[in-house]
Amino acid sequence: MQLFYELKGFKTEEAKLLASRLSEQPEQMLKTLAHEELGLSESTFPNPWRAAISASISTALGAFIPVLPFFFLSGIPALATSFVISTLAHFVVGASKVIVTGRSWWKSGLEMTAVGLGEATITYVIGVLIGGKVG
Repeated sequence: MQLFYELKGFKTEEAKLLASRLSEQPEQMLKTLAHEELGLSESTFPNPWRAAISASISTALGAFIPVLPFFFLSGIPALATSFVISTLAHFVVGASKVIVTGRSWWKSGLEMTAVGLGEATITYVIGVLIGGKVG
């Protein structure tokens, strides 16, 4: 804590005194450390209910995308369409992360697509392994 105060321009003795006083109140010191080191404060945390509802809706919509073609098609055409739509959706989500990250939309989109294809491969292999043991 002393170093944070020194970096903010306090003299060594002042910084030492402030850090010493804070250490007498562990809860306050933890809040101050979280704010100084991580930029966190109670006012910056989102509403937990809003975050939970938002995450639930996002997950439900994301999980619905690969199922959508099966309402209109069946067999291999449905599977192929599902694969294409899911891959494109992963790219779009990855590319839209640029709004938050500021990275290249192309790299971000490809990264998310690669993760999605990796997930699909792992899920497929697990399904084959489980399906082979059941049947």
